[in-house]
This record gives sequence, C-alpha cells and structure tokens, in this order.
Amino acid sequence: MPELPDVEAFKRYLDATALHQPIDTVRVGAPRLLHDTTPQGLGRKLHGQALESTRRHGKYLFARVDDAGWLVLHFGMSGRLQYAKASGQLPQDAELLLQFENQAGLAYIAPRKLGRIDWSDAPDDYIAAHGLGPDALAIDRASFRDLARGRRGGVKSWLMDQSSLAGIGNLYADEILFQAGIHPGQAVAKLDDDTLQTLHKTLRRVLCQAIEAGADPDAMPRNFLLPHRRAGDRCPRCGDTVATTKVGGRTAYYCPRCQSG
Repeated sequence: MPELPDVEAFKRYLDATALHQPIDTVRVGAPRLLHDTTPQGLGRKLHGQALESTRRHGKYLFARVDDAGWLVLHFGMSGRLQYAKASGQLPQDAELLLQFENQAGLAYIAPRKLGRIDWSDAPDDYIAAHGLGPDALAIDRASFRDLARGRRGGVKSWLMDQSSLAGIGNLYADEILFQAGIHPGQAVAKLDDDTLQTLHKTLRRVLCQAIEAGADPDAMPRNFLLPHRRAGDRCPRCGDTVATTKVGGRTAYYCPRCQSG
C-alpha cells in the first residue's frame, strides 16, 4: 500500500508535471471510488479550472483547484499517478483522467479499485472529519512522546494507527522499528523517554531517506530492511535470518538478533 514516502513522491511528481494547466475533460473510470460527489459533479468542479498547488497529510494528497476547493486522492493498495504530454498516451480507462487544454493529461490509476477520490473545501476540516492524527513527518518530539503516553498494545500497531499518527503503514513501520532496534511486538507503555526519543528520530530519518529514494525499494540505503523484507532472507546489518510474527493481525518482519528489545 502506498504510504507517506510514496504519496510524497506522488506530490512532487504532480508538482513537477501537472500544475497550472486548465482542465478540458474529466473522465471517471471508477465511480465507486468517488465519495460525496458524482462524476458529473466532479466534472463541473474541475472543468476549466487548474490544479494550483498540493498538500500531503499522511497518505492523502490534496490538490488545490483554483479557488473552488481541493481534489483529494487516496491511493489504496496500489494507486499511482501518471502524466503525459498527450492524453492519448495515458490509459483511457484510468480511475480518473484529467485532460488539459494543452492536450497533456494526468491519470490517477488504482488497479485494485481500493483508492478514494474526494472533494474538500478545506484540508484541515477534511483531516479532522476523517479522524486523522498528525502527519508522521510533521510531529515534533514532545508531541510524539505525549501521543505514546497511556497507549496500550504493541508499538507497531500504534505506529500504523492513522487516528494516532497519519502516514505509516506496514512496510515503513517494520523499517522504522528495525532501524531503531525495537521488536514490533514491544508494548508502547514499556518504552521509556530515551527510547521514544530514538524512535522519533529514527522515524524521521527513515521517512526522509525513503522519500529521497523515491520510495523505490531498490534505491533505499543498503542498511534498510525493506529490500530484504522476506522470510528467510538475511538481515542487512548482522546477517541473521529475517523472521516474521503477527502483530495486530498483520505480518511483521524483523531481525531477532537486532530487535531483541
């Protein structure tokens, strides 16, 4: 599933390709992904307008449409963006296709039909209405520590709780905990202040490094677990065998030697 680094990469891609181009045609290939609007309603909001700026919060991408409001995209399990200087070079059955007046186009593609296309008058209101916690890359150390206080359950489940901290999913929760040397099943309540400080610092470093790598596993730093995130593979740090365990119903990958605590 696209997580914070992936969506930040999509944001930068959209910024570099599709801004400030008036929209001529809107095609919705998957109406069921629309929320609180219809294909006709979305078309009326977008026609003749341009995407002027973007904002990301967690796994959500917001694109400001002139002064009309914000197009909201969530990428589900396998969503992505694709831009082309001629819209005919894009899949015409894309879940959402914006054709610009200059004949270029932007496609939102979600093959598994598990994304979300929405509209918002104000991102902050949308974030609050959907119960999203602070963005994982924006939260400061003190606020991160305060969020951990009184939490029950394992640390991986906490990191993945979008109502607590927005943006981290299964892949990057494993990576953050591997880099911090913390077992994914460790109880949040047992993490002392020094460990929480290390976890916050590691979280920021991992997310920033993943963003700079374009969220491409093959371009990650050599000491990242992500390219080795398979049972039976070798830990990039100590060479021990990567193991799995179940945490909150999800499979967690970890190194038993490096993450014993």
